[in-house]
Amino acid sequence: MCGIVGYTGNGKANAVLVEGLKKLEYRGYDSAGVALQHENRLLISKAAGSVSDLEKALDESGNRATAGIGHTRWATHGRPTDENAHPHSSCGKEIAIVHNGIIENHQRLRNRLLDEGHEFRSETDTEVLAHLIETYYEGDLLEAVFKAVEKIEGSCALVAISSEEPGRLVCARRDSPLIIGLGEGENLVASDIPALLAHTRKTKVLEDGEFASITAEGAEIYDSSGRVIDREIFEIKWDIEAAEKGGFDHFMLKEIMEQPDAVKETLRQRVDPESGKVILSELGLTAEEIGRLEKIHIIACGTAYHAGLLGKAVIEKLAKIPVEVDVASEFRYREPLLNENHLAIVISQSGETADTLAALRLARRQDLKVLAITNVVGSTVSREADEVLYTWAGPEIAVASTKAYLTQLIALYLLALYFGDARGSAEPELVLELVSGLKALPGQLKAVLSEESLSRLRAYCDHLSKWESAFFVGRNLDYAVAMEGALKLKEISYIHAEAYAAGELKHGPLALIEDGIPVIALVTQKAVFEKTLSNIQEVNARGGAVFAITMEGFDDVARQVESVFYLPPANEILAPVLSVVPTQLISYYTALARGSSIDKPRNLAKSVTVE
Repeated sequence: MCGIVGYTGNGKANAVLVEGLKKLEYRGYDSAGVALQHENRLLISKAAGSVSDLEKALDESGNRATAGIGHTRWATHGRPTDENAHPHSSCGKEIAIVHNGIIENHQRLRNRLLDEGHEFRSETDTEVLAHLIETYYEGDLLEAVFKAVEKIEGSCALVAISSEEPGRLVCARRDSPLIIGLGEGENLVASDIPALLAHTRKTKVLEDGEFASITAEGAEIYDSSGRVIDREIFEIKWDIEAAEKGGFDHFMLKEIMEQPDAVKETLRQRVDPESGKVILSELGLTAEEIGRLEKIHIIACGTAYHAGLLGKAVIEKLAKIPVEVDVASEFRYREPLLNENHLAIVISQSGETADTLAALRLARRQDLKVLAITNVVGSTVSREADEVLYTWAGPEIAVASTKAYLTQLIALYLLALYFGDARGSAEPELVLELVSGLKALPGQLKAVLSEESLSRLRAYCDHLSKWESAFFVGRNLDYAVAMEGALKLKEISYIHAEAYAAGELKHGPLALIEDGIPVIALVTQKAVFEKTLSNIQEVNARGGAVFAITMEGFDDVARQVESVFYLPPANEILAPVLSVVPTQLISYYTALARGSSIDKPRNLAKSVTVE
């Protein structure tokens, strides 16, 4: 989820790259850098922080350069520092690269390259690519990139440049996107369209496994065997603002649609379906430490708190450890009973949430080990926690969290399975089923996000948008999803929405049910299926209009409700990952119908850095 720009032509590469990086800064903004071809050498400038920080660090002599590459980073491996910023270079700085993705075998490659005498300057996985290309370079950069990419495992969007081949950029794509922009006397490459639009609307898209060689005169695309591919030109019709959103009307919808890939990234390198093992090598917790745990405290705010509620249920089921979940703003005021055999898990998308940080510091003062789940490498939470599990969701721009929430859920499932394995408390057959189910989730999420599904939800939201109150109900894991669904609806549509455990309806909320009032029921848990249907009948008897979100095969639901949305079949423990997505879309389309400010709802901020 970082930003790449490359340029070769007759213009000032420095200015073009900085301009392009600013257009991509929404994709990553903890550090930035450029490498420019200048008088048979490469000028490399890098800076932690924003692209504006990079501008201050640029070498003015680079203004005469007519080819170069640039990058704005969202950190995964290595903190956001000058050294870890891209571009990364070979030992003698004759070759430089920028890269998006994750190199899964980077440590093994690094060890090999160190043994061969290469010197590393950063903590990143990316730098191994620069040294691999250097190893294979014999005067042809494209050939060297071919050979280097063969050696890596994982994803990459790569652009390389050499001081010995003026005006040439070489690219490779595996999983992560790259787009070539075709101009007049100049050509560009970028990870996303906004960086190209100031120069051209004519593009060629690299497909997985393809390479490209780009000069000012043209661009050639190759398959993995080195054969030239004739690719049609695709003309961009979007304006720049729409392009930043990937053609979507809002960042929130873009981020909802990115969730299959975000979940895939969170799972990458962390599950082995064959052995049924979860591999969390980034954690320093030993099996003995996990075995001694008497209680876990999950501490978070807002959407992250709802993720914590689901985490509690899954950890208790698989690891058999009692879990308490606290709203961070209340945790330290209730004088919690803590001891050294407890673990605190703090969850924060930004890693800067003030109340969560205060709770983390209280736990540390009382000698608790703290594990953080966060999306931002180098954030305060990640620095102050003892252990960190990154979600790798990429930047999230919309205030209402979607993909960050979903990847927090995945991180909690991984922890539950990891702890259950360490304690020997999880049933082996169930573990295998869940690990296999986790790997299937990206594909299932794509099915939930199909155009047919979107159309069905849009139609329902035309009805919902006319009301000023709505209810979400569910039991067991469905109740936590109902809470998140209600929060999203009130956040961006400004409809008063409440979530209730369905069994609590007759303890008061039924008094608020009137003819036609929208009630969204989550029905995915087999153990409470009949009871939830009974609660739906209570709503029906009072005139409520029930929209159900349920699993394929739960055929009795359709006979009890006005309309139904079916999810792909999955283990019910994993159902919340799927069932929350239609609630996100319901909130989005309802807000759209009401003309609300979706990405920046009134009175709210993305990162709450004050108490």
